[in-house]
This record gives sequence, structure tokens and C-alpha cells, in this order.
Amino acid sequence: MKKLIVITSGKGGVGKTTTAINLGAAMNYFGEEVLIVDGNLSTPNVGIHLGSPEAPINLNHVLKGDVELFEAVYEHESGLKIIPSSISIKEFKKIKPEKLIEFKKGFKKLSEWVIVDSAAGLGNEAMSAINMADELIIVTNPEMPSITDALKAIKLAEQSNKRVKGIIVTRVKKNDIEMSPDTVKDMLESPILGMIPEDICVSESLSKKDAVVHTHPKSNAARAYKEIAAQILGVVYDSEKDREKIWTRFFKKLGLKK
Repeated sequence: MKKLIVITSGKGGVGKTTTAINLGAAMNYFGEEVLIVDGNLSTPNVGIHLGSPEAPINLNHVLKGDVELFEAVYEHESGLKIIPSSISIKEFKKIKPEKLIEFKKGFKKLSEWVIVDSAAGLGNEAMSAINMADELIIVTNPEMPSITDALKAIKLAEQSNKRVKGIIVTRVKKNDIEMSPDTVKDMLESPILGMIPEDICVSESLSKKDAVVHTHPKSNAARAYKEIAAQILGVVYDSEKDREKIWTRFFKKLGLKK
């Protein structure tokens, strides 16, 4: 059954776009057809993360009625499908975010799975993406301000009769300062889909303009995203077998093996 999942958060800077891209990449890794839509119309980052900061045809043109939806679809070398949005402020002023919901059926015709990166916060733009969701995934960090904003997003989803599939906690350091998974689960009263560790490979993937699942497939962060994707898809994934051997990492650091 085709499904549209909106990735959202109560605040910006928690790793929402990184999660949207890598969850999509991880689902694609398991052989699924995935379309990533940049529904963050005011501050779009999907194209920037994947090396196409300003596509000639994008979601803005679709929302204005200038082109058909299929014309704004680009295919990443991995097989991922992407619909980017324009980084132009001038273009943003010409569109109405609430028109997004009119294209829900169109998005689902293009792919089995649709992952939408929403705007941060809980304003009209974010709600425009949330309103077309089959399910929501909330992204947060293991700290009180982020958890508080995530709780607001969950309450808003409930008021909109939208199902929250679960929580993805990013930038996990596993120290004594951050909140534990059990505490996060109790506060948000939602299942934890996964914990993404703080990983330098994520920053390196951003500099390479690609998903960490592609650039560092055996890294801790990539394996964590694959675990979440496997859970959503109901497939078996052994993250330990996918772990890079310690000697391989050692040789890589010495520049002896790539």
C-alpha cells in the first residue's frame, strides 16, 4: 500500500532534513521505490544536501501551475526520486503552501513511498505538509527544549487527527547530560523508532552532498537509519553484520585502504 510520511519537528536544527533524506535512502537500500519531496518551501534544503541547490524545474513551479508534477521529479544516482523546492525568496512569495495537499494523490502516483520534509515549527507552512500526511515521524534531540517542542508537534498532530508513527532522536551522544530513551518515550508518549548517534560521518556526507547511507554505508549513523527503515518496511536487517571491521577502519585512517 502506498504511503506518504511527513517528517516534522517542533523546532529547526534537530536533523529533520538529514533524517528525511537518509530514511528515504535507507528504504531505497532495501529495494523500495522512494520519492523525497522538499515540503520546506521557505528554507528548502533537500536539493542543497543532494548537490542540486537550484533545479531548473521544482515544486514551486508545480504549485504555481506552471508545470506538471512529474516534470519536477529528478532521479538521484542511487535510484531515489526527488522533488526539490526553490531556494529563491522571490519564488517563495509567489506560492501558497496550503496548495500542497492538492498534490497528495499525485505524489503517491509517482512512488510507493513518499517522504516529505516539512518546514520547521508549527506554523501554516508546516501544517500544510502535516495536513497531507498518512503518518508523521517526529524528529527531536535528547534535550529538554527539543523534547518540549516535539510534544507540541505531537499534540498538534492529535488535534489534526494525524497518526504519529513514532519518534526519531538524533545527535545522541550517550552521555550523562542528555535525556535517556525511556525518559523521552515517557514524556512524548510515542514509540521511539530509533536513536541516531552523533557521528562525524553525517557532517562528512553533507560536505559530499549526499546521504550518509550512501557515503558511509557502514557508519553508526547509516546503520541506525537502516534499522529504522527495516522496522518500517518489516524486513530483516542485521546491523552487526553491516558494521565496518575495526581493521578496515584502521587501514582507512592510514590511507592504505578506501
